[in-house]
Amino acid sequence: MPYFKRNYSVGMNIAYMFAVRCLSCNKIKGDMTMTKKTKWLVVLLGVVLVVLVGCYGKEDNSAGSPTGGNSIDKESTTDGDEAVGQELHLVAGGDLATMSSLGSVDALAVTAMNSVFEGLYRIGPENTPVPGMAESYETSEDGTVYTFKLRQDAVWSNGTPVTAHDFEYAWKRAINPETQAIYSYLMLDIKNAASVQKEGDPLYGKVDEIGVKALNDYTLEVQLNAPLPYFLSLTTYAPFFPLNKEFTEAQGDQYALEAANMIYNGPFVMESWQHGQGWTFVKNENYWDKDSVKLTKITQKIVKDTATAVNLYEAGEIDTAELSSEYVAQYKDSPEFSTFLKPNTYFIRMNHENKILSNKNIRKAIDMAWDKQGFADVILQDGSIPAYFLVPLGLSTDEKGVDFREGNGDMNKTNVELAKEAWATGLKELGVDQVKLEFLTYDRAESKKAAEFIKNQLETNLKGLELTINMQPNKQKLALEGAVDYDLDYGGWGPDYQDPMTYIELFESTAYYNQSHYKNEEVDALIKKAKTTSDVSERWKLMQQAEKIMMDDVAFAPTFQKGISRLTKPYVKNLYEHPFSADISYKWVEIVK
Repeated sequence: MPYFKRNYSVGMNIAYMFAVRCLSCNKIKGDMTMTKKTKWLVVLLGVVLVVLVGCYGKEDNSAGSPTGGNSIDKESTTDGDEAVGQELHLVAGGDLATMSSLGSVDALAVTAMNSVFEGLYRIGPENTPVPGMAESYETSEDGTVYTFKLRQDAVWSNGTPVTAHDFEYAWKRAINPETQAIYSYLMLDIKNAASVQKEGDPLYGKVDEIGVKALNDYTLEVQLNAPLPYFLSLTTYAPFFPLNKEFTEAQGDQYALEAANMIYNGPFVMESWQHGQGWTFVKNENYWDKDSVKLTKITQKIVKDTATAVNLYEAGEIDTAELSSEYVAQYKDSPEFSTFLKPNTYFIRMNHENKILSNKNIRKAIDMAWDKQGFADVILQDGSIPAYFLVPLGLSTDEKGVDFREGNGDMNKTNVELAKEAWATGLKELGVDQVKLEFLTYDRAESKKAAEFIKNQLETNLKGLELTINMQPNKQKLALEGAVDYDLDYGGWGPDYQDPMTYIELFESTAYYNQSHYKNEEVDALIKKAKTTSDVSERWKLMQQAEKIMMDDVAFAPTFQKGISRLTKPYVKNLYEHPFSADISYKWVEIVK
């Protein structure tokens, strides 16, 4: 997911820097094996030998800690006082880019959709898939066929039953090249999905050949090309949400543009959406699990400035606020303060079709010529750590419990002298002595501060370089990224699912979120092989090889792994942050005063 990925391109929802909210994290360690026996969704499900960094928990708030809780004040201590208002007040760094599950969803939009829609599964308090529209599932002996049994008490907000046909329609619509979702690449492991999207293939456009079928109103069969250890976690993510065909097609091109152009099957419904100002959710009384939903209303207003957000928090007008560096020292001793490391990597994209940036030595110089440690310690001050990698620390472990990062360790560490040598060589190869580049980022004070630090470091250490900072609102920045209309672009990513592939596939040549024109046939081949092998150990090695080649190519310039510092009112209970899929869940939140 882009950090206002979703584009994470770092953006808006987090209170600091160019970072938008993108997956924060709780800790979980699990091993999800596929079997032909029925698996009931009440069982805790792990995902591919993963260990996620702890976060948002009262058990351990230290940044980078390997342990942690699931929420802020996880346990509710309500004394039965029915008079307490169950309303949550929030701010967001920007507007929702879309509410369509087929759209270019960023982290903020995914979290919003997770509140009003629900897939076969949703992410639970322990960061494992828990019952959503499905009650149970079975897998074939070889792990390639899933059969989901849907609950029969789930309805849309207009009273229409939610059925297996809604999932078949939505998934095929997402894959169909005529209506293709940007995130449909996450569905290409479904049988024939890739062929249906590939022009020239005999199956191109033949959506009926896709391995998704409603066997009856409440049974959905999904056929995969090969066993996919993290498939269940994918079903929690926005592109896998259902769509009611009759309602969706009746709305036409107006679907999901306004609150009134949608129907909902999640814990809340969107009551209002004032573009550029904010939005409001209210409890969905038709939701199958409404008894678990305590909040009656969620109000989220757009506030781009951290100082304003902090003032609103102090005034009691909002219930949580993320902090930028200048506020950490002020609040670090407060019992309402917490900090934690998220499995999100931020990086500078480079347009590989730009004449200057097509030169590897120029890219290498830009990557290695500035102080990333100082940036994290002095500018961010929020528990972030410098990144010399793509796949973040604490995302995943192999079958022996070894973190993915152990394989390649740190690469391309800051080295100003080597950067200067590479810069001089690159200028000579290009036949120039002056370089002007534009640096795209978000229109926030924190973003400007961070971009100016990088600009100053690079211009100081790389003679002849001139950087112009281009600050844009979220929607405009996403559009520029999608068109690769930039030179350098500050962005980032948070995991869509609990596996290194969520990062590795970003720079596959045909991946939508590549958004930099980077192409390496060896990387593509490694990714393809990793996606099709059933050998878990071999798969791990293939992904590490791909990461190493991308770093050697300087396909991008990693900057930091995101830490979060925030304030949360003590009466907010069961606010669960997640390391993949939606950033946060409001389903279980309760106000206890």
